[in-house]
This record gives sequence, structure tokens and C-alpha cells, in this order.
Amino acid sequence: MSELLLELFSEEIPARMQKRAGEDLVRLVTDALKEAGVEGKNARSFATPRRLTLVIDGLPDKTPDVKEERKGPKVGAPQQAIDGFLRAAGLKSIDEATVQEDKKGAFYVAVTEKKGRDTAALIAEIVPAVIRAFPWPKSMRWGSGSLRWVRPLHSVLCILDSKAVPFEVDGIKSGNTTRGHRFMAPDAFAVKDFADYEMKLLDARVVLDPAKRAHFIHAGAKALAEAEGLTLVEDEALLAEVAGLVEWPVPLIGRIDDEFMSVPQEVLTSTMRANQKYFALHDKAGKLASRFVVVANLEAEDGGKAIVNGNERVLRARFADARFLWDQDRKQTLTSRLPKLQEVIFHAKLGTVHDKAMRIGKLARELAAFVPGADADKAQIAGRLCKADLTTGMVGEFPELQGLMGAYYARNDGLDDDIAAAIAEHYSPLGPTDDVPSTPLGKVVALADKIDTLVGFWAIDEKPTGSKDPYALRRAALGVIRIVLEGQLRLSLEDAYADAWEHLVEDFWRNALPTDEYERVIAQYDGDWGAAILRIEESTEKMVFEDFHKRALRKDVWFRWDATLYDDLHDFVGDRLKIHLRDKSVRHDLLDAVFELRAPDDLVLIVKRVEALSDFLGTEDGKNLLAGYKRATNILRIEEKKDGEGAFDAAPDAKRFAQDEEKSLAAAIAAATKDAKAAVAREDFAAAMSALAKLRAPVDAFFEHVTVNADDAAIRANRLKLLAQIRAALHEVADFSKVEG
Repeated sequence: MSELLLELFSEEIPARMQKRAGEDLVRLVTDALKEAGVEGKNARSFATPRRLTLVIDGLPDKTPDVKEERKGPKVGAPQQAIDGFLRAAGLKSIDEATVQEDKKGAFYVAVTEKKGRDTAALIAEIVPAVIRAFPWPKSMRWGSGSLRWVRPLHSVLCILDSKAVPFEVDGIKSGNTTRGHRFMAPDAFAVKDFADYEMKLLDARVVLDPAKRAHFIHAGAKALAEAEGLTLVEDEALLAEVAGLVEWPVPLIGRIDDEFMSVPQEVLTSTMRANQKYFALHDKAGKLASRFVVVANLEAEDGGKAIVNGNERVLRARFADARFLWDQDRKQTLTSRLPKLQEVIFHAKLGTVHDKAMRIGKLARELAAFVPGADADKAQIAGRLCKADLTTGMVGEFPELQGLMGAYYARNDGLDDDIAAAIAEHYSPLGPTDDVPSTPLGKVVALADKIDTLVGFWAIDEKPTGSKDPYALRRAALGVIRIVLEGQLRLSLEDAYADAWEHLVEDFWRNALPTDEYERVIAQYDGDWGAAILRIEESTEKMVFEDFHKRALRKDVWFRWDATLYDDLHDFVGDRLKIHLRDKSVRHDLLDAVFELRAPDDLVLIVKRVEALSDFLGTEDGKNLLAGYKRATNILRIEEKKDGEGAFDAAPDAKRFAQDEEKSLAAAIAAATKDAKAAVAREDFAAAMSALAKLRAPVDAFFEHVTVNADDAAIRANRLKLLAQIRAALHEVADFSKVEG
């Protein structure tokens, strides 16, 4: 068994491409080997800025012998068919074929044996093909060659069983040599296997394994911070990126001029991280320290002083630009920036960002009533201003600070802290692990923003399809779900959708109609935009609307508004809720059981029902009652096929009860239904389940002693009606037919 070592040595590979490139190299080579019948062990890849390396252990010296059988025509077939078979199989005469039989008769079979070939020869074919077809996100050509690679490819090292595998790719000949660090060890050297390769690279100031480079960076940066009494700000993404920028990491510590420390620390850290790839440090109070860590790619003779000085100068210039933007932005209030949002299109059919901000403000005012501690006036102010920082120079330079910079500017304008916090939090949560807004106003504005987005895109029929979700609507729905559930907000989503839709239609009218006609609509319908649309659709005014529509500023816009819009939104949010709860190990069948009877409108209530159902079915009473329910519904399903669906929905006739078990069950169902309805009305689902649990004994007794399909047709129908009463009683809480087990 042999070891394959492959290195593709080039100019700098972008850090963001290295991990995927290593995975692709492993996949492409191992798949090609498997196709040829060869499998190795422990295939692994490594990447540095200048090399992509693959190692595979346990490769055989030769590919296996292959015996192939090709089925031909039947014995006695026309000569033309036999000649075609001979040509396809590579046989000279039919005598070289064998004859086999099956149930259809005798037929010719061509048996060919292919001897195994040297694995080295196979690799010499595979590697050039992989290099030429490598799936880089971006690639380039250089010189006069035709090869495309992420950056100019300089050399290929390919060794199998300590011997170089010879081949050529676009004039580049493979061999057994590589090079070390560009500056500290640039000379070529030969290697014989992976252990030798890794050791000699280390001697040549190259740490091959990116995980080891990241470890050295983290440990070195942490030690530098601790020596200054500071703490390293953990940043795994930045750590991985910097590990992809250096082959020999040398962490160094630099200083930030005190004059820049008055700039918001998020601005400073964003500048350091995004532009310079520096690590931030915190002081003992948890605030940004006037120090940073830069990672050099070599050991300097002066201990890194010149490197640190150079990076400090660059950072000084960056921070000066940031401070300039900070000072300039504060010369205007957020309110004064609102007109500029009219120049930013949110969506061609949904208006400008200014339109959206105004809608958010109105909806936030209405939603504030459902969030304890939220002030309606402040909610509207925060909603109107939450997008205003998009016009600032700072957010233009650092888009990742949108919302956060709005909070700084709001405080600078003298607005209350809770308004500023709401502006900062309104984009949250950005993902399943992101925190939801922590303040009442933050919850309100975040909900208003996300609900406006959902309703808007549903109204113009721009819903996610398959895996495509260009407007992040799934994320918006999950954000609504998490804010509502984690805040235990008792909110009717359908009412919120209706309010958002009316604000959307109001925007349409305002943009579509001349001012005097817009004011006429306001006067006629008193601002009830839903009523205006319905009246215009359903009356003789429809022609008037169509005339307005022809002159609309956005002529291609029309909004859906029918029962299916809310149904579709409920289904979409319901699907997101199911996924969210399944991730928390909630059974999918219990979700289906509750959703079947209740649209996901009041999410808190839905979850309370599911939790109560789960607890109930975990008891012996619950399990046995479920079994009785399924027995009853199975009988009903069979009999309803004969008599028609709903044939037994009427109340049973007590005078036709022939056995005590029937009477007892009927009384128990009546009591349980009454108690369960009352408990559901006061949202005490545990009590509702407890009421239903009392049905267990009478249901068991009924099935044990009563024959449902009695000979007397009237008694049979009456007993089936009693079974339908069992079904109806349990459906007060959930559709138990959806429950598995």
C-alpha cells in the first residue's frame, strides 16, 4: 500500500476560498480513483496562502483486474445483429463469445478481462484532469497558456510511494520539489513523503495545517493581551481568515492613538476587522482598549517594530476617515435625513425605503398595545427613524453597522435611550442563534419591520420558491416567531397582517393619485383603505379606480387582498413555527394535531396547546384514551364510507341507549366536553386535558361491553353517533387523528 502526496503551488489563494478548495480537491481525486476501482484511506487536505495539498493513505500499487460481461443477441439471431454485437464487444468472430441460457433461451455473451494498471499511471491521468476542471469560484489565465487557476500556478508536486509521478499540465511538469516561505526560505527542496514534506516545510517557516496556524495566532495574541492586562476579543471568523493569510504567523501588538477613542467602539472594531484584519482587545471594564493585535507573516530582524509602526500609520489614517464620517454625520439629525430615503428604492412594487419606514412607524404604534412597557408614540418615532442611518456616511462605509449607528445618532439628537435601543435592535434576530430584541420598543419595531416585509411581498406575490428566498422572508418569519414566543406576546398575527396591508394600500393611493383625488379618497372612506379597495372593486367606482390606476406612478403594481392571502401567510409562518419547535424536540405530529384545528395566529396559545397535549399523551390515561379515540375514528371512517361523511354528527338519542355503558359514556362525554370547552376558553389547556382524561374509563368500558354494529339499524346509528361525540370532544383541543401511536 502506498501514500499519495499532491501539492499544487501557486500565487496567493484568497483565504475565503481555501477551505472549500481543499474539500473539492479531496472529492474530485477520490471520486476519480473510486471510478477506477481504487480506494484509499484517510484522505485529507491542507491549505496555505500559496499551496493546496492532498494526502491519501493506503493506495494499492495497481488497479484491480476487471472482468466484464456484455450480453448479446439470442443464438440463431440474424447475422446483422451478430455482426453489430461483435463490433461493439471487440470480438473477431462469434466463436470468441460464450453461450449462456436463461428462461428466455440461449444467448451470446462476450467476456472480456482487463488487467489492472499501475496506480501511478492512473494518477498521472487523474491529476491533470482535476487541475483543468477545478471549480474555483473565480479563476484566471496568465501568460500564453490555456490553463485557468485561481492565481498563477507555479509547480505541482506529486509523489506516490516515495516516487515522483510524472505528468505535465500546460507546460508545468510534476516533480518531487516544493518551496518554503516566500521570504525566509524561498529555495526549492525535495521531499519523499508526507512526514518528510510537513517537517521540511516547518523548517522552511511554513505551518501547513490551518488549524495549527489558527492555534498559534490565538495563543500568541492572547499572551500579548494578557501581558498588557487586557483581554482578547474572541472572533473565530476573523481567526480563520487570518490563518488563511499567513504561512508563518507572528502576532504583534500595536497602539491606537487616544484621540480616536471617542469614536464609537463598534466603528473602530469594524474598521480594524474589515479593512486591516486586526484583533481588538478589551480592558478590565470590558471596553475597547487602545491596543490591537496584528499578525505578521514573517519573523522580522527588529522584532516587528517596523511592521507595527507601519500598521499603526495605516490604522491612524483609517480611523481619521472614520472620525471624519462620525463628525459629519452628527451634523444632521435622523429626522432631517428622512427625505433622502425617498431616493432609495426598497422594491419597485413596494415603494421607497421612506415609504417602508413610514409604514413601520404606523404599524409599530398599533403593535405597541400588545408589548408590555412599549409606548405607542415612541414606537412610531422609532419605527419612522429606524432606517434613517442608511443615508449616513458611516453606514455607507460600514453597512454592517446599520441600526447600531442609528442608535448613536438618535442619542446625539437627544432622543430617549429606549428609542435609540429600538433602532439598534430592530434588525434582530438576524438568524436562529441571534438574540431577539431585549427592550419593549425593540420588540415592537422589529415585529413591525418584519410583518411589513412579509405582507408586502405576499401582496405582490413574491414568495419564496424551493430553496430560493432572495428577500430573506423565511428569516423574517422566524424572527416574528421568536420575538412573539420568547416575549410571550399575545398578538393576533392576522390582525397585524390586516393593519400592515392597509398601510401598504394607503401608500399605493398616495403615490398613485393626484393630491386632490387622494384627499377625496381620505374624506370618502375616512382613511379605511381596506374598505376603499373593496368598495372600488365591488361597485361602479371600479372604472374610476382603473382610470386612477392607469395614471399611477407605479403602473405595474396591484396588491392581492383576498382570504387566501392571510391563509397563505398563516401556512408559511406555521411551517416556520413547526421547524422552530422541531429543533426544540417538539413532536411533529403534535404540531399537526393542533395546527389542523387552529391557524397559527396566536402563537403563544398554539404552543401552550402543544405543550399540554404532549404532557397529556405522556400519561397512561392519555395513551389509552388515544387508543380508544383511534378505535372510534377507525370504525366511523369505515361506516361513513357507507352512509356518507357527517352521517353520524347529530347528537345520539338517549332513549335508544340499550346498555348502561352507553349511558355512562354519553354522560361522561357531555361533562368532559363542557369542562374542556370552559378550560379552553380560559386557556387552561392542562385542565382541558384533565377533563378529557375522565373519558378513559367509560370509553374502555364501552368498547369492552358494547357492540357498535348492532343488528338493529337504529341502535347501530345511535352508537355511531356516540363515537362521533368522542371524536368531537377530543377535537375541542386538537385533532387526535394526526397523533401517531
